[in-house]
Amino acid sequence: MTNGSVNETMRSMTGCGYGKIQKDGWEITAEIRTVNHRFLDIGMRLPRSIGFLEQSVRAHLAKKIHRGHADVFLTVRNLEESAMSAEADYGLAACYSDIAKELNLRTGADNDMSVSRLMQMDGVITVQEREMDRDKVTELCGEALELAADQLIVMREKEGIHLAEDLRFHLGEIARVRRLILNRAPVVVDEYRNKLDARLKSMLTEGVDLQRLAQEVAIIADRCAIDEELSRLESHIRQMEGYLEEKGEIGKKMDFLIQEMNREANTIGSKASDAEIARYVVELKSEIEKMREQIQNVE
Repeated sequence: MTNGSVNETMRSMTGCGYGKIQKDGWEITAEIRTVNHRFLDIGMRLPRSIGFLEQSVRAHLAKKIHRGHADVFLTVRNLEESAMSAEADYGLAACYSDIAKELNLRTGADNDMSVSRLMQMDGVITVQEREMDRDKVTELCGEALELAADQLIVMREKEGIHLAEDLRFHLGEIARVRRLILNRAPVVVDEYRNKLDARLKSMLTEGVDLQRLAQEVAIIADRCAIDEELSRLESHIRQMEGYLEEKGEIGKKMDFLIQEMNREANTIGSKASDAEIARYVVELKSEIEKMREQIQNVE
């Protein structure tokens, strides 16, 4: 078996591969088709005659791919002339012949039961495939499956390159919108604090503790602050950039992280009572959702 020219890069979970082997009197074809799935899920399409291969096929494919639903199709054909054998049931043929003679005597009808007619009678001739060499078939199926799996992985990696490019673009947009919110956030807090302070002062009556009111104003303004959420969002962006450079199975980690990013966006939207930031949050969540959809197809 060959290892192929497979590189460890980001992979899509969508792809297909085909392999064919003609060797030692056998023709083996293997086809693999994959789509996205949370885990590795392998479905088999094997003729009954090679059902014994199921476990070895599953084990072999599990070494090549980590996530996705895979449909595997295998066909096996013996190319040797001696692959089929025929047997005759002579007793049954004699019964057919005797019945034909008896019918001729009783009815007077012509007895046209020739040898060729006898051979066509149900059960007289049985054609079957000779017992296959399971070890040889297992070895050749492994070779065909290896070819198909390598072709599949090459396709998944090509799709992965496009996925990574698209994810980097949307991640860049998320970072851009975050910076807009970051620049707007201090202005919103100051504006809110000033408006609240002015409104409370206009409502003051004698005997009110101005210092206490000022403290309450500061507390309310602080609750509107989104510094922590913006800081965590920046951390998530950096972490996602790191995942985009990682090798192997990264889809699950990216899926968890994009949920955390969405959570921060929701919190920012609920805390910042500002029309401009609200528009930014809509744009932010839109970009996060686009990433989430793409991440669903990352292995």
